[in-house]
Amino acid sequence: MLGLGSLARKVFGSPNDRKIKAVRPLVAKINALEPEFAALSDDGIIAKTREFQKRVQEGGEELDAILPEAFANCREAGKRALGLRAFDVQLMGGIFLHQGNISEMRTGEGKTLVATLPAYLNALTGKGVHIVTVNDYLARRDADWMGKVYAHLGLTTGVVVPYQPEAEKRVAYRCDITYATNNELGFDYLRDNMKSTIDEMMQRGHAFAIVDEVDSILIDEARTPLIISGPAQDRSDLYTAVDKLIPHLTEEHYKLDEKARNVTYTDEGNDAVEKLLREAGILPEGQHMFDPESTSIVHHLNQALRAHKLFFKDQQYIVRDGEVTLIDEFTGRMMRGRRLSDGLHQAIEAKEGTKIQPENVTLASVTFQNYFRLYEKLAGMTGTAATEAEEFMQIYGLGVIEVPTNKPVMRKDEHDQVYRTAREKYDGILASIKDAHARGQPILVGTTSIEKSELLSSLLKKDDIPHNVLNARQHEQEAQIVADAGKLGAVTIATNMAGRGTDIKLGGNVEFKVMEAIAADPNAHPDEVRARIEAEHKDEEEAVKAAGGLFVLGTERHESRRIDNQLRGRSGRQGDPGRSAFFLSLEDDLMRIFGSERLDKILGSLGLKDGEAIVHPWVNKSLEKAQAKVEGRNFDIRKQLLRFDDVMNDQRKAIFGQRLEIMQAEDVAEIAADMRMQVIDDLVDQFLPPKTYPDAWDTAGLRAALREKLNLDLPVQDWAAEEGVDQAALSERLIEASDKFMTEKAEAFGKPTMESIEKQVLLQAIDGKWREHLLRLEHLRSVVGFRAYAQRDPLNEYKTEAFQLFDSMLNSLREQVTEQLGRIRPLTKDEQEQMMAQLVASQQAGEPRKTPLAALPEPAAADAAPEASAPAPARAPASAPMAAMAGARLDGFDETDPSTWGNPGRNDACPCGSGEKFKHCHGRLA
Repeated sequence: MLGLGSLARKVFGSPNDRKIKAVRPLVAKINALEPEFAALSDDGIIAKTREFQKRVQEGGEELDAILPEAFANCREAGKRALGLRAFDVQLMGGIFLHQGNISEMRTGEGKTLVATLPAYLNALTGKGVHIVTVNDYLARRDADWMGKVYAHLGLTTGVVVPYQPEAEKRVAYRCDITYATNNELGFDYLRDNMKSTIDEMMQRGHAFAIVDEVDSILIDEARTPLIISGPAQDRSDLYTAVDKLIPHLTEEHYKLDEKARNVTYTDEGNDAVEKLLREAGILPEGQHMFDPESTSIVHHLNQALRAHKLFFKDQQYIVRDGEVTLIDEFTGRMMRGRRLSDGLHQAIEAKEGTKIQPENVTLASVTFQNYFRLYEKLAGMTGTAATEAEEFMQIYGLGVIEVPTNKPVMRKDEHDQVYRTAREKYDGILASIKDAHARGQPILVGTTSIEKSELLSSLLKKDDIPHNVLNARQHEQEAQIVADAGKLGAVTIATNMAGRGTDIKLGGNVEFKVMEAIAADPNAHPDEVRARIEAEHKDEEEAVKAAGGLFVLGTERHESRRIDNQLRGRSGRQGDPGRSAFFLSLEDDLMRIFGSERLDKILGSLGLKDGEAIVHPWVNKSLEKAQAKVEGRNFDIRKQLLRFDDVMNDQRKAIFGQRLEIMQAEDVAEIAADMRMQVIDDLVDQFLPPKTYPDAWDTAGLRAALREKLNLDLPVQDWAAEEGVDQAALSERLIEASDKFMTEKAEAFGKPTMESIEKQVLLQAIDGKWREHLLRLEHLRSVVGFRAYAQRDPLNEYKTEAFQLFDSMLNSLREQVTEQLGRIRPLTKDEQEQMMAQLVASQQAGEPRKTPLAALPEPAAADAAPEASAPAPARAPASAPMAAMAGARLDGFDETDPSTWGNPGRNDACPCGSGEKFKHCHGRLA
């Protein structure tokens, strides 16, 4: 009997079915236009692009109105450039992407080609489109491959990868379509908001992004924020010393919670550790572990314990070339350049005996959630998004639409086989591999860690079964290994990354075979080689199909159903036959953590013999429930991270917006004047409190504060003694005097120089204060959880205190900018000559280059407040007319011989005497 929900779906169709039905008329329109666009010449296709651009950018035509023509034009370009004609289901996927959804398309359905359709349509606006991939290899490959389609359409394609020169990156971001990794996009956004001028910025806005493997990027990687950091104090000795204590601990000294991935010291552990610390001389006599002075030591102890009990070599990280490199738990790939924060990475380095890199302080950070929510429109593609549909909608406002396959799926998904022990499980896996291998059926074996993939490899070697292993160690050979995985009798062991970016084709990959044959015999004719290999491939493909297609064998269930589905999805592409099965044991991590004792009792009561497995749909359902619980918990972690980051994100947007406004403004004198006015008002309120009589005023204190904060010595006492003067009148006089003082200073510097100085002082002050603020927020975030013990909501407490800290930062910023601008003054002629002489002398002596300054701080008055500290001198660009080196050519300078140029910094004046910065002048050639 059908349930009410099933009955309603049968009558009305599911929401997904209705969405598919709604776009079929659009697909029919695109198909109807095909003959018209097929008749166009190559130049005619480009002419159509120019026509569309004009209609959108000048005529204001909506993209939806132009969609059928644009898709028809793009499909025709794909046919000519790559020999690939987009199927109707691919057109559907492209329409859903343009509408700002996630298109869930099975593996092998051609998602890479699908992305070209909405990317082309949205690029017609001229705002640029970002296509986001999971790694550099895919970014380069897709940009090169699909770039041929865009070139046929008359559009430009760029690619952004790590360690790329900034000039190249800038060009790539200016292209119509830009391929990039999620990490590099996020880091470039942060770097852009640390630049000093608009010209140095790389990204030009966030109009539309298509995220490939959207679940991996927006879900799996969203737990960790992107952080740009700078070096802090080196504490490598303390990490090493504390690390030596951990092996002395026993199980009674700590409590391990594998579900929450957390480990803490017990009371016995605290006593034992304190004793060990004293014996090692780390904890001074008379000082206890929980004294305020011991905070740093306790932090190191906690991180050392986590490094030993939660992080394991060849699982969460590998050691390569003397460095600890993290492994992405979802894809098994190495994450070069990524480090664990808060000293945890250093603790792992101490454990492994590698060189300990110094700790870092955060300069800028953003979560993937908040970065991708910057885009006006966002879309995504993946084969596995349905299980996380709620999160995609809640966090990103993205709907998930399952696009039908081009051909029916022929893969057989078998029920899981559950064994009591890991030994029995591996015996079952080996028997199954031998059986399939004997029939010539290609096998893809999925493991969850490098350690397990190498264990299985050693077992296969004992039985002389030839195989390939794909994990983080063989990362570079990924495409080749995956391309061979569909060959007759091939056995491939992969760590959570089965075939990402390269389809497993039955009989092997023709393109790779052709490349190999041409490389082996460079004199052979490419067309003849291709014809021969295609004929051979057809025979092998039929043989593989007869053997049952690709057999995907999972050796363990992952905590996320999506990862299991990704592995399964490698088999049965484009209507191919295939088979999938998972082999589990009660000793597997997921089974052990989520109630294997109960299942063990059931299996025991059933009289399960050694080597036997239980296979039943109920087991599958209970496992799916366990996985759903883990997914739900991980969603809560990401949601909580986002709630806290949203507080910082509002502040980040305000600061980054202010920076951008300052960089874009030609004259920032008004911003500086507003800050100065606010500082004066605050000082008047502090020393001449409102609604008080003059005899309660501290005019001497106000005068001293004005000398310190504004570098102004004014007769405040005399003004206050005048008849009828109140706080408002006094404040007006002070503002008028400060404005006059700064106007005279601007005249002395020259307007262009003063504008440049004000801009640089403002930007440097904002960056410095923002860094300090981030550190305070980190400290607040680490302790605010304890407020829950007092029945107070940690998030509300964090919001309140973060706002107070932000307000305090803005006040401090105003004071710093006002103080610095009040103290700068132009160099005198004597000072310029003296500095120039010192510079030339130091260069001749081979000393490091010291940057000349265009302005010096004025000395404070002798009777200024004793706590006043000398502010950092403001730096002005070397193009300023009064800069120490402007117009001065270095003795012996030779245009053609860089060895005569001295050693100028990139932002110093060019030694040729042009007055330009070195990087904009001869530094371009160096």
